[in-house]
Amino acid sequence: GQQVMAMWSLVQVFVLLSLICVSSCRGSMLARSFRIDYDNDRFLRDGEPFRYVSGSFHYFRVPRGYWKDRLMKMRAAGLNAVQTYVAWNVHEEEQGKFNFAGNADLEEFLRLSMDVGLLVILRAGPYICAEWESGGFPGWLSKDPTIKLRSSDQRYLSAVHAYMDQLLPRVKPLLYENGGPVIMVQVENEYGSFPACDKKYLTYLEDLFRQHLGSNVALFTTDGAGVGYLKCGTLDSLYSTVDFGPGGNVQSAFKAMRQYQPHGPLVNSEYYTGWLDHWGSGHAHVSDDAVTKTLDEILQANASVNMYMFEGGTNFGFMNGANDGGEETKPQPTSYDYDAPLSEAGDPRSKLTAIRNVISKYYTVNMPVPPALPKFAYGTVKFSEAVYILDALKQLTPGGPVYSDYPLTMEELGQNYGFVLYRGVTHEDALPADALPADEQVVELSYLHDRATVLLHRENIVTVQGMIAKTVSFDVYFGHKTLDFLVENTGRINYGARIGDRKGIVGNVTYEMHAMTNWSMWSIPLKNVSSLPFSPLTSPTVEIPKFFRGKFQVPSNMTSPQDTFLRLDGWNKGQAFMNDFNLGRYWPVAGPQKTLYVPATVLKPHPQWNELVIFELIASPCGTDLSHCEVSLVDTPILGATTSIGAEGCGHQQDCY
Repeated sequence: GQQVMAMWSLVQVFVLLSLICVSSCRGSMLARSFRIDYDNDRFLRDGEPFRYVSGSFHYFRVPRGYWKDRLMKMRAAGLNAVQTYVAWNVHEEEQGKFNFAGNADLEEFLRLSMDVGLLVILRAGPYICAEWESGGFPGWLSKDPTIKLRSSDQRYLSAVHAYMDQLLPRVKPLLYENGGPVIMVQVENEYGSFPACDKKYLTYLEDLFRQHLGSNVALFTTDGAGVGYLKCGTLDSLYSTVDFGPGGNVQSAFKAMRQYQPHGPLVNSEYYTGWLDHWGSGHAHVSDDAVTKTLDEILQANASVNMYMFEGGTNFGFMNGANDGGEETKPQPTSYDYDAPLSEAGDPRSKLTAIRNVISKYYTVNMPVPPALPKFAYGTVKFSEAVYILDALKQLTPGGPVYSDYPLTMEELGQNYGFVLYRGVTHEDALPADALPADEQVVELSYLHDRATVLLHRENIVTVQGMIAKTVSFDVYFGHKTLDFLVENTGRINYGARIGDRKGIVGNVTYEMHAMTNWSMWSIPLKNVSSLPFSPLTSPTVEIPKFFRGKFQVPSNMTSPQDTFLRLDGWNKGQAFMNDFNLGRYWPVAGPQKTLYVPATVLKPHPQWNELVIFELIASPCGTDLSHCEVSLVDTPILGATTSIGAEGCGHQQDCY
């Protein structure tokens, strides 16, 4: 502990000295300025030539208490800027109710960045992709399926305008010219990859941004390094940049940029240090050598570069996105580790050192890299209490069910994330006259988004994976039966033409070709699991879905909690909560992720008890022997077997989907 404190003190001295130097150097200047020098193909900062070497770090994916730690490590790696998206659904989860506090305190994140000596490139949206739920769009925006997102549709623009009226005035005082760290602001995001190609929409956004931020702000766009992407993603009045990854032809990529941006500095706004994962696939890996080789070539070309990601973080809660897999969605896991230079938990990797060595060839880098934060294995947590989902509906849905002739979508129920329990009844009069009691009858669900656990008289009979635009079916036996469909939103699509997909049962449910009517629906957003009516777990249980609760304390000799990882051997699929904080989804049987990151910021110090709740959907290890009804808290993450992206990397997002 003393060694860590000493290292931190040394780091803080370096930052203080650099800030004093910056302050004294600027003291003689009449005004701060950041602009694009088109005549000499460069940026000018306070009248002097400048280029940025930046890294992506999303404030909404890392607990606020760790923002400074991650930023300090980025600064020590030799970066002079940080790039972040702004997630609309973080700041306006409910329409008209805006949140810029706590982990959504964007202004504090920007100020912290400045405090540690980093400039900021702000990607303000409204669409961000980011492998984030719905590409940053709020769930309520999908309620009306006729709204055309990312277009000039006035209903969409009205929502965008209301949001930007809240966001951009907060950004303006923190622009570089106003004494803040923000040097550039991105308009939209990779719009050239979206089929709408609506230039009026881009122009509308530009006008809105300039109205709030002024005429001097450097506004830019980012698109894949190909003419096909740049054609629809750019405006002459916005600065055009490109993105490409390791192994790409640097000269060829910038040649494409020059077709739409003939003059000004070369910029790679997304240089991929790793790649994203999907459930059921390997954990992506890009080698240190592949990353540093192309990075060196970019810097040799005197280009500015942002490394995506430098710190990946976590899709806590229900906030992972999904890709359009054709017939099915392909949701991303809870971990957004990304094989980045800083791990999901903020630990420096060898990739950070390798990148730092490359940057050192061009700039003086002498700030020591802060060490990894300590991790602790708290050991086994036994589950002593449980409650079956149907026995907790009153607490899960305090307002009671909604009734409708036909199923309503999650959005129509006023819900963004989580689960909806749909209850319908089959009727014997829907059967053919010659049906026998032993016959199996077909139940069909059209447009199930995304997965349904089907319960027949409290028995879990089948789990159904929905199809984006098709019908799925299963069999039940003859008769008058109550069927419960617990439908999970596994993450809205974040990239491509199908963004804004609605969740729940989007079509109808039929029993032997007859539409089932008279539905009861319970919204289950899982915002307060500690209030559920748990009872002692005294014998093995096979009833699923079920909530399990266990408690533990951190050691008495530990002055403050330390990070840990939740390992779920024997569990199947579900959601985990620590002290009512939603840690995210687990699905170890699908992989690649086997553990969930548990930041110390959500743990309680000794002697308080920490409460762990697991919501298991499919099968638990508690069915035969309660001695196995447990999980463990370990000090090392298991992100799964790696899948090498290869030396060629991913030139653009859809190239590797």
